[in-house]
Amino acid sequence: NEHKEAEERIKESEAKFRTLIEDAPVATCLFTGREMTIEVANDIMIGYWGKGKNVIGKTLADAVPELKGQPFLQILDEVFTTGKVYESKNAYAQLELNGVLGEYYFDYTYKPILNAGGEVYGIMDMAVDVTKQVLARKKIEESEKQFRQMAELMPQKIWTSDAEGNKNYFNKTLLDYAGKSLEELKGSGWQQIIHPDDWEKNKKKWEECINTGKDYETENRLLRKDGKYLWHLTLAVAIKDEDGNIKNWVGSKTEIQEQKQQKEELEKSVVTRTHQLEETNKELEQKHQELIIAKEKLLTEYSRSLIEASLDPLVTINIEGKVTDMNQATVNITGLSHEKLTGTNFFEYFTEPQKASEVYKQVFAKGAVVNAPLTLQHVDGTLTDVLLNGSVYKDDQGNVLGVVLVARDVTDEKKIATELTEAIVFAEMATAIAEEAKLKAEQSAHIAEDAVKAKQQFLSNMSHEIRTPMNAIIGFTKVIMKTDLTAKQREYLTAIKLSGNSLIVLFNDILDLAKVDAGKMTFEEIPFKMVSSVSAMMHLFETKIQEKNLELVKEYDDNIPEVLLGDPVRLHQIILNLVSNAVKFTSKGKITVSLRLLKEDEESAHIEFSVSDTGTGIPENKTEEIFENFHQASSDTSRLYGGTGLGLAIVKQLVESQGGKIRIKSKVNKGSVFSFTLSFKKTNVQPEEEKEIFEINTENKNIKVLVVEDMSLNQLLMKTVLDEFGFERDIAANGKIAIEKLKEKNYDIILMDLQMPEMNGFEATEYIRYTMHSKIPIIALTADVTTVDLAKCKAVGMDDYIAKPIDEKLLYNKIMGLVKKPVGPKKAAKKATGNSKSKKVNYTNLAYLNRHTKLNPVLINEMISIYLEQTPPLISAMKESFKLKNWHSLYAAVHKLIPSFSIMGIDTNFENMAKKVQDYARLCNEAGQQGIEMQTNDGLPPQQEMADLILQIEMICNHACRELAEKLLLLKTLNDEEPN
Repeated sequence: NEHKEAEERIKESEAKFRTLIEDAPVATCLFTGREMTIEVANDIMIGYWGKGKNVIGKTLADAVPELKGQPFLQILDEVFTTGKVYESKNAYAQLELNGVLGEYYFDYTYKPILNAGGEVYGIMDMAVDVTKQVLARKKIEESEKQFRQMAELMPQKIWTSDAEGNKNYFNKTLLDYAGKSLEELKGSGWQQIIHPDDWEKNKKKWEECINTGKDYETENRLLRKDGKYLWHLTLAVAIKDEDGNIKNWVGSKTEIQEQKQQKEELEKSVVTRTHQLEETNKELEQKHQELIIAKEKLLTEYSRSLIEASLDPLVTINIEGKVTDMNQATVNITGLSHEKLTGTNFFEYFTEPQKASEVYKQVFAKGAVVNAPLTLQHVDGTLTDVLLNGSVYKDDQGNVLGVVLVARDVTDEKKIATELTEAIVFAEMATAIAEEAKLKAEQSAHIAEDAVKAKQQFLSNMSHEIRTPMNAIIGFTKVIMKTDLTAKQREYLTAIKLSGNSLIVLFNDILDLAKVDAGKMTFEEIPFKMVSSVSAMMHLFETKIQEKNLELVKEYDDNIPEVLLGDPVRLHQIILNLVSNAVKFTSKGKITVSLRLLKEDEESAHIEFSVSDTGTGIPENKTEEIFENFHQASSDTSRLYGGTGLGLAIVKQLVESQGGKIRIKSKVNKGSVFSFTLSFKKTNVQPEEEKEIFEINTENKNIKVLVVEDMSLNQLLMKTVLDEFGFERDIAANGKIAIEKLKEKNYDIILMDLQMPEMNGFEATEYIRYTMHSKIPIIALTADVTTVDLAKCKAVGMDDYIAKPIDEKLLYNKIMGLVKKPVGPKKAAKKATGNSKSKKVNYTNLAYLNRHTKLNPVLINEMISIYLEQTPPLISAMKESFKLKNWHSLYAAVHKLIPSFSIMGIDTNFENMAKKVQDYARLCNEAGQQGIEMQTNDGLPPQQEMADLILQIEMICNHACRELAEKLLLLKTLNDEEPN
């Protein structure tokens, strides 16, 4: 009987042992023999290996050959040899677990299993994957460090204080500003850099906020290290815990005395800080989720070796609820020895025994319990927050023998979660401060933009008012100089002509500078030949060089590619200003224009330009000032040499706008060298041949010109100029009269002024093109060179434009280029054979549609048909909504219209116009809801500007519809002709 009872106890012990391993919440297995035969392994361990149950009974090397060479195999061998327990926490390993190669952290224990003779016959392997916990802690530490680094880099003055308002941290910006150390300003030391009057004034308000936790906002003066007090906007918010108690304060000080000057820097820093804080918020939320996921099940084992291997408190309890065994972690957390714990009621060691007892009952009812929150109490009163996990263990017949419980210590995790919540709150408060600062910066930006717009509007008006009379003055001066004059009369008229030209040059300089300042100077990328361009430009100075007996030298690097992409006009403007400046200040010697290839790759060429002279030179202390607007090297410069002081300022702006930098080397009475470097893209495309400059041929008497101009003086000038060309001409005072004349008589070309009473040039051109269906060439005449809207001219059907004052040769060239007038039988025959260079303007491009439909004719026809069906109602809705000031409907109509521009290949300028109307409609709608009248940035009501934009959108859409209707008809015809 005794032998039989012993066998049953052994079987019971083995059952408990196997159950404990298989139900263990962590990866657990038992190896036997030096060959490391897998005796028992639970599903977690087998899952890590990526194998099945068939590994039981095999050696580790045969079952999992992928682990060959891993360091832990040597450790297993040492444990088998020495018989000592091996433990490791947060051990790093790069393994392929569950079929995934990655980096992991483990808490693991290797426990030797001894036989009756004290010899090692097996090893118990128990590993806990703590990767998520370790990474979570590291990320939180990294986040806190990053936040502190971010605060140190912020341009705002950031400070924090404790709940009572005692300052305990200042960022580097604030300390540098005050010229103080952190220790000097801590606590009450802060008071020494606040203006005494402001301190007393705001002291009571600050104390009230400390008591109530309300946000603190005020303006006060802060002492700078140079002894000056500057006004700052102070914002502070209270950081509170979950119970609403104030933990500390965080605040910022923003200097508002120089707010306009610091607008750009502040706006950039606010955007950057907001983005960083949003990213920090996302990372903190992700860490919070990872911490929640990291709470895994922990169950216990039964055997003594397995129990002691566990780092968490682990106990076994029989069906009567009495403790039968426990590990050392349980002894440590309760403060009681093994002897005192054995046979006692385990639930008595919790602060809530009844709740612990219910958890125990749930284990029997459900077979297991996971993460039940309880609190264990040490005999000295110390409390430990734990998550209780448990499962039943059974004998071979399935009878429940007891319960295994594991109490996982989560005190640190709860602390981390609390700190994480506080960090999130802190980040949210800092984000709010940054958003408010950004709003104030944007308000300042709008004020500055309004000023720039007003300046541009003034220049636009001034352009029209000055150029119109200058057109007549210069034009009639040229006309009179072609008549018989006395020497004295010619001398006087020459002086008038030179003065007029000087005024135009001065005005062009001012306008160019204004364009650059406003960011409206545009640069073309067209193919041109550098050597030809520079040579042609230098020819302009031959007369002046000969007059002053100077030498003009060109040094050109033949390695420079023949054709480049760039803006030759702007390059001419830069070099002309520099050469003109050199000629002005050089009385003897030579002027050298040098071009040198610095470097070249497959896509671009970097060229250094320099203009050197042997002139008067510039004092060293004046070399930077000469690039300023209206500034010259000395007060005598303008009197002795003339000029406005704008040439070099424009050069500097043009060079820097293209990514270059102007440099100067100069010595007084020795000369100066101006140099700069620009990059040009390389191309194989050949530049267009320059248009032939037509010499005035008085035999062209059969060209009929209609001049549409409202000012009498300009009418007389145009009559005189056209008479010299030998052209027939009629004058119309406005667009309405011009249309009447076109109905009565045929003309070869129209010169159309834009600004006229009754019917302006845009309205008249639109009527000629789309009501009269006339294709007569039309050249626009304008005095407003700052606001010429080429897209608008193109939209209404104008062929070209010319700026006032009128250049006679340019006017003649443009007229002869557009009027293909036959003067003999040969030319007439040539025209009949189709050699005319006239080109039809296309308003749509179906490349996008062809590409996305893969040239499917059915889809193309359907898309065009839908556009032709939907566009006219949308245009009508847009116009009607604008007329009724229904901004919501206007926004909706334009919103539906915008996608069709890119689909049908309409110029992006019109898409941008539609987006601008959409933005204005939104702003007007918002302003209407607030009961205010909306104003645009240039001071004009949005309705006035939108009316012009809507007109252009309507015109381009009408053109597109007509053109697409023709294309649709052609496509249908071609499809019908295709064989079946």
